[in-house]
Amino acid sequence: MDEIIRAVAGGGFVSIAAISSRGLTERAKNIHKASRVCTAALGRVMAAASVFGSAMKRDGASVTVRVNGGGPIGTIIAVSDNLGNVRCCAGNPEIELPIRPDGKLDVGRAVGKNGTLTVIRDNTESEPYSGSTVLVSGEIAEDFTAYLAESEQAGAACALGVLIGGDGAVRAAGGYIVSLLPDAPEDVIAAVERNIAETGYVTSVLDGGSAEELISRVMRGLEPKILSRDAVEYKCGCSRERVASALAGIGKKEREDIIAKGEDVEVTCRFCDAAYTFSPAEIKKLKIVVDKQKII
Repeated sequence: MDEIIRAVAGGGFVSIAAISSRGLTERAKNIHKASRVCTAALGRVMAAASVFGSAMKRDGASVTVRVNGGGPIGTIIAVSDNLGNVRCCAGNPEIELPIRPDGKLDVGRAVGKNGTLTVIRDNTESEPYSGSTVLVSGEIAEDFTAYLAESEQAGAACALGVLIGGDGAVRAAGGYIVSLLPDAPEDVIAAVERNIAETGYVTSVLDGGSAEELISRVMRGLEPKILSRDAVEYKCGCSRERVASALAGIGKKEREDIIAKGEDVEVTCRFCDAAYTFSPAEIKKLKIVVDKQKII
């Protein structure tokens, strides 16, 4: 089961959110027909977005993460609701790249680092808050660590990973974000740094392990206390009504061209595999609604 576990440790000076997200990463791979390297990139971005989103308290709140590094994968977008349910898309999800000399997927080259990572938080009460930072490596985890330090002035460390088996299936995915209070004791900081180094790749833990085991390793010796445990999934909020609303907003000439052709229009959600078909008559009704709204 995909889940996010939150805990505090080190006498309350350290907080950690760990996520296991194999299922939602596999779902994204299948929806977008993503290559191995793209699946790894999407899985990392979604894991972080899910953790950020689940920290939003208000119902209906959301977090949007946009990564554009100028690489062949194009722009990656992941959107999470306040429960941590997430969806994603990429500009070129089927691109393939050679494996790196160390045998790892070349996510950094696929994403690129000539661009930015942007996080937009929308709590539904006020204008969305947007923070952005220049990409460090395109490997995603390092970029989120830099974002937390530069944009949100937070002492934090982020580790993310996706492991894909020889058959192309996602074997493990997820990661963690560790945050330290500004006045955290030196011995606590040293313990966290040591544990992170000894834990190594998160996929080595999640491949057969769990998010809770990740927390146990990273917080070893710091008496972690679990605060919450929440299931998450790949979930898209699209609907026929939302797509109709988008169609109603297209230009007058484009609407007239569609009606004149007399052919059905199929609109596919970029985040999931749902397709919605509208007849010319339905498009015409949408036009009438828009015209009435303008008159009013």
